[in-house]
Amino acid sequence: MTDNKKEVERAELHRTIWAIADEMRGSVDGWDFKSYILGMLFYRYISENITTYINKGEWETGNKDFNYADLNDAQAEGIREEMVNVKGSSYFLHNCLRTSAKLVMLTPT
Repeated sequence: MTDNKKEVERAELHRTIWAIADEMRGSVDGWDFKSYILGMLFYRYISENITTYINKGEWETGNKDFNYADLNDAQAEGIREEMVNVKGSSYFLHNCLRTSAKLVMLTPT
């Protein structure tokens, strides 16, 4: 019974999300809108992943008040090259493929 209730709730959530997406996209083609939204989600994933990684490193060294999101552009630019070396394209490709598989499961058939 509990599994059935979860399935019903999940189906309702999917319908609601797609209804909101349809309303937001207006007259834009569904595929173009999907590409735009997935691109935004990908960018957000990268941004949050890097922010969490940097914050965790700073906090582990005792800098508990540090928040990468509070840095100005010049300060953030100072660690860009290190981030590309540490979390370069192969790292993101692996994690993006894993994450995109989860996103595909949200697409109604």
